[in-house]
Amino acid sequence: MTSDDVPIGRRVARWRMRRSMTQQMLADRLRRSKSWVDKVERGVRALDRYSVIQELAHVLRVEPEVLLGQPRSTSAGTPDGVDDIRAALARYDTPEAPPQTDELRRQVGYAWLTYQHAHYGQLVRVVPGLLDAARGARSAELLVQTYRITSSLLVKLGEADLGWLAADRAMAAAGDDRLLAATATISVGQALRAQDRDRLALAALLPAATRVLPPSAHCGGREGESEGQGDHRGRAVGGTLLVQAALAAAGCGEHRRADELTDRAAGVAATLRGYVDTHRTSFSPVAVEVARVLVAAARCDAAEAVRRHAAIVRREGWRRLPADYRGAYLVDVARAYLNLGDVRGAARALVDADSVAPAEVRCRPLARTVIADVARAQPAPAGVARLATLVGLTR
Repeated sequence: MTSDDVPIGRRVARWRMRRSMTQQMLADRLRRSKSWVDKVERGVRALDRYSVIQELAHVLRVEPEVLLGQPRSTSAGTPDGVDDIRAALARYDTPEAPPQTDELRRQVGYAWLTYQHAHYGQLVRVVPGLLDAARGARSAELLVQTYRITSSLLVKLGEADLGWLAADRAMAAAGDDRLLAATATISVGQALRAQDRDRLALAALLPAATRVLPPSAHCGGREGESEGQGDHRGRAVGGTLLVQAALAAAGCGEHRRADELTDRAAGVAATLRGYVDTHRTSFSPVAVEVARVLVAAARCDAAEAVRRHAAIVRREGWRRLPADYRGAYLVDVARAYLNLGDVRGAARALVDADSVAPAEVRCRPLARTVIADVARAQPAPAGVARLATLVGLTR
C-alpha cells in the first residue's frame, strides 16, 4: 500500500501518536469529543471539510497535505532530510578520527549562520554530518552548540519531540559547566513550548536563569557596565532564559508573571553594550520588546500587540535581529492582526516575513495555517494569494 492509499483517519492516528498525544488530548485541543476523534481515526466519520483538516493539521503540527496524502509542492514545504537527522541522533559510536577543533568550530559557525539566515533546506543536509563529527569532539562547547542547532532546526520544522531529544543531549553534553547548561536550557524551553508544555518549560527556564544572573538582575536592578565579556555573555544567556520563561508563562495564562519576567529581561538587556554573541542568543532590548508583543498577543490583547509592533520595526535594533528571528516573529504578528480583524495588516506581515526569511513562511507548518486563514478573505490579498499558491494551499 502506498502512502496515498492510507486512509486519512489512519494518518491522523499516526501523527497523534508521533506527537505523544492521547485521543483525549487531541479532542481537548480540537474542542471536540474523544468519540469524534476515535470515529475519525477508525474511518467511521468522514473528514470531508478542508477547514476541519486544516484544524487537525494545526494541532498535530503538520501540513494539511500530509494528512491528505498529497505530494508536497516542489516550491515550498518542509525540507526532506529529517529522517537523516533522526538516524544521526540514533548513532552513538565515536568517530575513529576525532575532528580537528578548529575545523569543527568553522562548521558549527557555518551552521549557525545558515540557521540565522533561515536557509533550513540547506541546513537539513548539513546537520547529520555535523552531528557525526561532533560526537568525537574534544570541546563540550562545540558539542552543545551542535545539539542546540539541531534542536532549533527540528522545532522550526514541526518536529518538536525530536527537537527536545536534541536539546536534552545538549544538557548532557554541558556537564557541570553552568553557562553551557544554561544555553542548553534555552533549547529545552523552546522545544517544550513548541509541544504546548509551557508549564514544564517554565519550570526548566527559571532556575537556569537564577543560576547565571547576578542577584541584582533577579530584582530588576541594573549593574554597572564595567563587567567583562564573560559576565556579559552570562547576562545575555540569562536574559534569553527570562524571555523564554515570559513566553512560557504567557502560554500558561500567567500574564502578570509574564509581564514581570519581561521587565526583568529588559533590565538585563539595558546593561549590555557591544558584547560578542558567542552563544547565539540574539538577546537585546529589541528582543525583549518582541517578547512584549508576543505576551500581549497571548493574553488576547491584539490591539496592544499591534501598537507595540509598529514601534519595534522603527527601532534601529530591529534589522540587527537575525532573519529567522524576524521572520518567525512577523508570522506571529500576522495572527495578532487577524485577531483584530485587520486582514490587510496580517497580509502585510506575512509578505514582509516572506521577504525577510522565505523559509519561515514556506517551510513551517505553523505559518501555513496563518496563510490559510488570511487567504480565506474575499478577495484574498494578492501577496497572500501568491503565498497560498506557493505552499500548495490553493484549492
